Amino acid sequence: MKKSTKIKLNKVKTYFSKPHNVILLCMGILLTITTVAPIVAIIEDTFKIHPGTIDAYLSGKQSGYSFYNYIDLFTSPMAKANLWTPLTNTVYLAIGTCIVSILFGGIVAFLITRTNMSWRKYISSIFIFPYIMPQWTLAVVWQNVFNSNAVTGTSNGLLASLFGIEMPLWWCKGLFPTIVVLGIHYAPFAYILVGGIFKNMDANLEEAATILDTPKHKIFTKITLPMIKPAILSTILLVLGGAMGSYPVPHYLNLTTLSTKYVSMSDKYAGEASILAIIMMLFGVIIMFVNQRTLKSRKSYTTVTGKSGQISKINLGKIGKYAIAAMLVVITFFTSIFPIVLFAFETFLPNPGDYSFIYTGNLNNLTTKWWITSENLTESGMYGQMGILYNDTIWRAYRGTILVAVSCCGIAGTIGTLIGYAVSKERRSKWANYVNSVAFLPYLMPSVAVGAAYFVLFSSEKINLFNTYWILIIVGTIKYIPFASRSALNSMLQLSNEIEESAMILGVPWSKRMTKIIIPIQKSSIISGYLLPFMTCLRELSLFMLLCTQGFILATTLDYFDEMGLYAFSSGINLILIITILISNALVNKITGASLDEGIGG
Repeated sequence: MKKSTKIKLNKVKTYFSKPHNVILLCMGILLTITTVAPIVAIIEDTFKIHPGTIDAYLSGKQSGYSFYNYIDLFTSPMAKANLWTPLTNTVYLAIGTCIVSILFGGIVAFLITRTNMSWRKYISSIFIFPYIMPQWTLAVVWQNVFNSNAVTGTSNGLLASLFGIEMPLWWCKGLFPTIVVLGIHYAPFAYILVGGIFKNMDANLEEAATILDTPKHKIFTKITLPMIKPAILSTILLVLGGAMGSYPVPHYLNLTTLSTKYVSMSDKYAGEASILAIIMMLFGVIIMFVNQRTLKSRKSYTTVTGKSGQISKINLGKIGKYAIAAMLVVITFFTSIFPIVLFAFETFLPNPGDYSFIYTGNLNNLTTKWWITSENLTESGMYGQMGILYNDTIWRAYRGTILVAVSCCGIAGTIGTLIGYAVSKERRSKWANYVNSVAFLPYLMPSVAVGAAYFVLFSSEKINLFNTYWILIIVGTIKYIPFASRSALNSMLQLSNEIEESAMILGVPWSKRMTKIIIPIQKSSIISGYLLPFMTCLRELSLFMLLCTQGFILATTLDYFDEMGLYAFSSGINLILIITILISNALVNKITGASLDEGIGG
């Protein structure tokens, strides 16, 4: 008996002597609590009776539990408007966004990596801008270009003001523009994932088929397409979760989705809104299980071999390589550079949609009042607000945004790196796979649903963190851990165990092995795992909007000024966010060499 106990103790001691096992155990427990607790809280909220809401009216009670929220949401005359129409629109939006992002990003990836198209490096760098910029950027640009007073009832956009062109309503608002905008926003996902495979694909695979006189369409469908299938599946999974949880783009373009309906119902229909959040979460869980199934059933394709380092480039011709490049330069100008220019101009217009300075050539029709007004009494149309440069609300929100972004990137980056390291060491164990999956689950869940779950959990009488930086940092960290964990895992899998084992033989402690050997070798990938949470956190609205008041961080402050009709202020905030993100990205790229499109564009 004593001998068997001693053996068990030795096994436990041996298990915990390995740092990666300690990391897996601690992170598994931590992530289980932080993921399961808010889900349980929001499920409970769907049955709870909320004073002053529809469930209190239907049940005749002010507290307790009931099924009235489910009955009313699914069977009342308002079921179509509150559930089925938003659900249908959300599914259409997610599918449409996947199609646009994969086609757009995949085609550009193919042209840059597999053809002799000109200006590839420039196009590669500029193509990822829509993802770096706030999600609502292109939605606001779409409004500022295509809206017209006659069709949308708003101020005239550029086309209506300058040329009298009035686009139809389906083009200005609704499902079509929302799909296009979100598709362009997420196209860099497809570009980075598909482009990485195209870049490293062995030329011998296609050349062998060409020698056998295989038709080009068969080479594409039987060889090339199966090779990029994993990247396409990964893009679909990532984009589905992102599109379903998007709030700002459908909000700006007037499309009713589960996210926008949740926000509109959360006051008077709190319990029913929680059911909508549960439905969005279920989509995230389904996506995770599909991801697991595809990983298990995925065929193994060797795309990198030791026989050939050459990639077969398609010759587009002397004219073609410049013509196609020029077309992409124009497209990326409007998706990447034009928004920055437009936002800058919007902050100098005397009134929204007043582009008279263009056709009159009179620069006196521009104004600097939105920037430099230092008192709030005399300037008309500013609703008592000081100019952007003197506005305490904006700069207090900016400091808060930087604090949250730096905290989230530091904590999420570190935890994600540790998870990636530990999972890579025990990747065949069930517990490691569980930790990897539960770390990735919050990302697959729509952002509004995650925010709603933590709002319910941390806005109770026992724990109230609403409108504090703590709740934003906690939720942001949990949501963005997958960025760092996946980046670290992929880089750690490339390292041979012999590297760390050699250091262990020499008696180098684990902390030094990490900081002096492992992290420096995979510096670029690991820093990308820190950079992505930082950039995403700066422009996050869907995740944080339910957790703090307007004016607490820049994203919610922008929403506040939009509601006030101070569009010059919201354009200025957009400009500040974009410039901050671009400067941060450029600095990290310059100092460390880490870049989102690294290695794809040449």
